[in-house]
Amino acid sequence: MFSVKAFRLVGAIHLATGCLRLAGRLIHPAVCHMHQGTKRNMDPRWSSWTGPNSTGEAEVSAPQTKVMAKQEQPGLLIFEIGGVCGVLEGHVELLKKHFHLITMKEFLRKKERLSEKIKSVLIYEGRPAIDRELLQSLPHLKVIANSGVGVDHLDLKLISSFGVKVTNTPHAVSDSTADIGMTLMLASARRLMEGCQIAVSPQTEHFAADWLGDEVTGATLGIIGMGSIGYKVAKRAKAFEMKILYHNRNRRKEEEEQAVGACYCEKMEDLLQQSDFVILVVNLTPQTHKLIGKRELEQMKPTATLINISRGAVVDHDALVEALQNGIIKAAALDVTYPEPLPRDHPLLKLKNIIITPHIGTATVQATRMMTEEAVANIQAVLNGLPIPSEVIPQ
Repeated sequence: MFSVKAFRLVGAIHLATGCLRLAGRLIHPAVCHMHQGTKRNMDPRWSSWTGPNSTGEAEVSAPQTKVMAKQEQPGLLIFEIGGVCGVLEGHVELLKKHFHLITMKEFLRKKERLSEKIKSVLIYEGRPAIDRELLQSLPHLKVIANSGVGVDHLDLKLISSFGVKVTNTPHAVSDSTADIGMTLMLASARRLMEGCQIAVSPQTEHFAADWLGDEVTGATLGIIGMGSIGYKVAKRAKAFEMKILYHNRNRRKEEEEQAVGACYCEKMEDLLQQSDFVILVVNLTPQTHKLIGKRELEQMKPTATLINISRGAVVDHDALVEALQNGIIKAAALDVTYPEPLPRDHPLLKLKNIIITPHIGTATVQATRMMTEEAVANIQAVLNGLPIPSEVIPQ
């Protein structure tokens, strides 16, 4: 008898519980909210109350499960990862935080599918090459970010005709490039390369007392191109107590000149005639192509040194060979040539009064990292419709 009553009691409990559940489902959420005062922790599954249906019965949509889909990253076209012209492997992680990286090899293999995804291109060491065919194949391209300052390898007017922005990284490279300019000047003046060879040569038995270089301190430095890099060179030269002359398209503000002790030369020939060291820090344009030729070299002192940290084609190489061979100028120090590298039989490579480095103005751990960071900032600004930190405007 007891077991039968117990069974009935259990059944009654189950029935009551079922009724309560049904009642809970039929109560409008707003009613629940009224009874809960300001408490807002209602079950979100029932936030889709749709009111009574056509039969007058309450209708509730099925519980909703919100799945946040990961937002697809914008495609960034690069030449390759690693290798001679590829993005540095140490920078890949930084780029992947913001972009879906697509190499040229991958793009060419899956062009139809990937062309819709690419919104930006990162140029590193001049690659990938930008031409009309590539621009036409990227319908959603918004920006081409050049890693470095010089954009002479880009057809700015062509790119602009496709509605694409171009950016560069002037802030990241100014210190490192100014450093290499000072390095070349000091190395040439003190005949560092020759001295190193003497010191390590197995034929060296003594160091000659009459093996002499030139002082940099107190000498006159002529800077052609007083942009951000040229001005950083001037700051460094001031520490060497050098007399600083400069020639530029536009004269610097008086307070900027005074800060580094620089004197403006409206005519370039005035600078060439007075300087012990002439350093070239200009962009390569049609106006600066072979800016320094036979005539300009003859205007320099026979004791002067020419330093080029801009672009190789700014100097007429044939005229430079003649000037160095015939004592028109004393020496040259080049971080850039045209082409790069020079043919192995080029006469410049056979001269003793020249230093040539393999375009290493920005080749530091710090500068290359900052270049990538600045390129990322430029791309993000364009894609998000924000002011662009370093846009290159076609002239």
